[in-house]
Amino acid sequence: MTGVLYAALASLGDVAGGLLVIWRAGRDRGMLAALTGFGAGFMLALVILGMLPHVVEVEGGFLAVLVGYLVVHLTQHTLTPHFHFGEETHDDAMVSQGIGVWALVGLLPHSFFDGVAISSGFIESAALGVLIFTGILLHKVPTGVSLASIMLASGNSSRKAMAAVVAIASATVAGALITPFIGILAEYGLPLAAGVTLYVAASNLIPESQHARSFGVHGGFVAGVVAYVLLQMVLPAVHH
Repeated sequence: MTGVLYAALASLGDVAGGLLVIWRAGRDRGMLAALTGFGAGFMLALVILGMLPHVVEVEGGFLAVLVGYLVVHLTQHTLTPHFHFGEETHDDAMVSQGIGVWALVGLLPHSFFDGVAISSGFIESAALGVLIFTGILLHKVPTGVSLASIMLASGNSSRKAMAAVVAIASATVAGALITPFIGILAEYGLPLAAGVTLYVAASNLIPESQHARSFGVHGGFVAGVVAYVLLQMVLPAVHH
C-alpha cells in the first residue's frame, strides 16, 4: 500500500496544476517553464540510471519499454490534437468542447502508468519507489496545467476542467492500486513505466523546454539531472 499512498501524493500535483489555471495563478509561465526543464532532466536521469538497470533483469523487458513508449505516443498525440505541456493560450485553435475531452482521453493512459511506475518501483525497492515518485511528481503540475487550460480554451467550464484533472489524478491512484494484483503489470510494470517515463521526458518535456530561450530553463534541465544523482546517493542503495 506504500505505492498507493505515494501515487495519491503525486496525483495532488495534477490538482495543483489545475487550480493554478482556474485561479489564473498559472500566468507565471517562466516558473512553469523552469519546472518543466528541471522535471525533464530529473526524469531522463531516472529512466537511464534508475529504471533501465532493472529492465535488463526482465525477460522481454526492453520490448516492454518500447511498448510503453508507443502506447503513450498513440494515445496522447493521436487522440489529443494540439497537445503540449504548458498553459494553452490559443482560444481560436479550439473549435469545440470535444477537444478538451480528447485531451482527457489521451492523458488517462499516461496518468495510469504513472501510478504503475510508482507501485512497480516500490515493489522493487523503497529507494527506487521514492526516486520514481519524485520524478513523476515533478511533471504532474505541468500536466494539470495543460489539461485544465485545454479544457477552458475549448469552451468547457471551470467545473468540467477540474473534473477532468481529478479524473487523471484518480487514474494514477488506480494504476498503483491494481499493479500488485495484475500478473502482467507486476512482472512488466517497471519496463512499461520506463517507456512511458522516457516518452514524457524525451518527447514531451524536453521539446517543450527547448522553446524557451532562458538559461534558467536549460540550466534547470542540467540541475534536474544533478538533483537525481544526488538524491540517489543519499537514499539507500537501489539493488540491481
